[in-house]
Amino acid sequence: MTAVIMDGKALASELGARLKAEVERMRASGVQPTLATILVGDNPASKVYVASKHKAAERIGIATRSHSLPQESTESELAALVASLNADPDVNGILLQLPLPPNFDERAMLERLSPAKDVDGLTAANAGKLAHGESDLVPCTPKGIMALLHHYDVPIRSSRAVIVNRSPLVGRPLYHLLLNEDATVTVCHSKSADLSSITREADILVTAVGRRPPFTVVAEMVKEGAVVVDVAMNRVDGKLVGDVDFEGVSKKASHITPVPGGVGPMTVVMLMQNTIIAARNQSHVLVPTVTS
Repeated sequence: MTAVIMDGKALASELGARLKAEVERMRASGVQPTLATILVGDNPASKVYVASKHKAAERIGIATRSHSLPQESTESELAALVASLNADPDVNGILLQLPLPPNFDERAMLERLSPAKDVDGLTAANAGKLAHGESDLVPCTPKGIMALLHHYDVPIRSSRAVIVNRSPLVGRPLYHLLLNEDATVTVCHSKSADLSSITREADILVTAVGRRPPFTVVAEMVKEGAVVVDVAMNRVDGKLVGDVDFEGVSKKASHITPVPGGVGPMTVVMLMQNTIIAARNQSHVLVPTVTS
C-alpha cells in the first residue's frame, strides 16, 4: 500500500480563492474584514508566523493591523491594548500570538479577548460552545484537520480516532470536532501507558507532539490502512519534519499528511476563514461563509 498524500497546500490555495471571492462580496456590501495581530517579545518563530498570516490575509483581501509590544511589557499594557481592539468596531478578529513571554499568564490574557473577535477560538466561551457543538470560531489547526478529512472523503462516523496531544490548541478541540461527527475518540498524552497499543487501534491517527527524535511515530505503531495526520514540526539535521516517519508509515497508511505542506497551510487559511466569519457575524451581512 502507498498512502494518498493529503495535500494541505493545494487545498488551502483552493479555499483561499473562495475566501477571496467572499471578501469581495462583503466589500461590495460595505464590510471590510479586518484582522489585528498582537506580538509580544522577540520570539523569532512567532515573528515568522505572524508575518505569514499577514501575507495570507493580503492575498485574500483581509485588512490587517499589526501590534508589537516589547519583551519587557507588562500584563496591564497588553490588557489595555486588547481592550482597545475589543472596543474598535473596525477590528473583526484579534490574534494574540503564542507563546507569550514567561512573565505573562497566557490563559488570563486570552480571556481578555472578546469571544466574538477570538479568531483562534481559544477563549473559554468559544471552547464551551464547541463542547456543545455550537461554535463557529473553532481553533484553526483542528478546523484545518477536519477540512482535510472531509476533502479526502475520510470516513469519520463510527471510526476509531486517536489523538496524541491534549493541548487547548489541538487535542482538546479536535476531540470535540471528531466526537460531534460520531467518531469514537481517544486522547493520549505523555502519561498514557503503552501508547503503541492504543495508536495501533486508530482508523484516524493524529499526532502533535513535536519532540522528535525522542518521540517518533513509526510503522509498527500504525494500523494497516489508517489515516495519519501529522501536526508537529521539528528541526532534525536542518530539515523540517513532523512526528511521523513518513517513508515507513506511508507504506502502511491509506492517507497521510506531509510536513511541510500538510496541516500548516490549512491552519493559516482557517484563521482567514474565522476572520471572515467574525466579520460577517458582527456586521450581519448575509453572505454565506465558505465551507470545506
